[in-house]
Amino acid sequence: MRPRGSGTLLLLRWLKFHLVGAIGVGVQLGTLTLLAGGFGLHYLLATGLGVEAAILHNFLWHQRWTWRDRTRPGSGSPIGRLLRFHLSTGAVSLVGNLLLMRLLVGSLGLHYLPANLLTIAACGLANFFLSHYWVFVARGLDRKSSRYFPESFAEPVDGRPAARGRAGARRSPADTRCG
Repeated sequence: MRPRGSGTLLLLRWLKFHLVGAIGVGVQLGTLTLLAGGFGLHYLLATGLGVEAAILHNFLWHQRWTWRDRTRPGSGSPIGRLLRFHLSTGAVSLVGNLLLMRLLVGSLGLHYLPANLLTIAACGLANFFLSHYWVFVARGLDRKSSRYFPESFAEPVDGRPAARGRAGARRSPADTRCG
C-alpha cells in the first residue's frame, strides 16, 4: 500500500513545482522580451537564452524548496542534480521551446510572447515527472521507510504481498508473470 499522505505530498510538490515554474515563466519571458524586443536578438536565440535563465532559476528553487527533503547531505551532489536537471527538464524545455517556437512563430506567424507561453505549458507535465522521479530522487534515504521514494507507489493494489526479485527488490505480482 502507498504510505499515508503520499498523494497529498505529491499534490503539494506539484503545486510547489508550478509556483516555481510560474516565476520561471516570468524570468523566461522577461529575458526573451529584453533580448528580442530590447536588444533586437533573433527570437530563437533569445528564446534559448530565456529558457536557460529559467532552467537555472527553477533548479535553484526546486533544490531549496520543492524537493528540499531530497537534497540533504548524503542525498547526492548538487552538481549531479544540476546535470540531471539540464539533461532532462532542461533538454525538454530547450528542445521543446525551440521546436514549438519555430512552428508557432516561424510557420504560423504568432507573436513570440503568446507562442512562448504555449510552449512552456506544453513542456510542464513531462518536466515535473522527470524532476520527481529522476533529478530529485530520494538518494541516501532509507527506501523502505521513505514516503518519498517512487518504489513506494509500486505496491500491488490487490493487497497481495509483493514478490521479491533480485537482491530483495520488491516486485509486483504483475512483474512475476512477465518472465
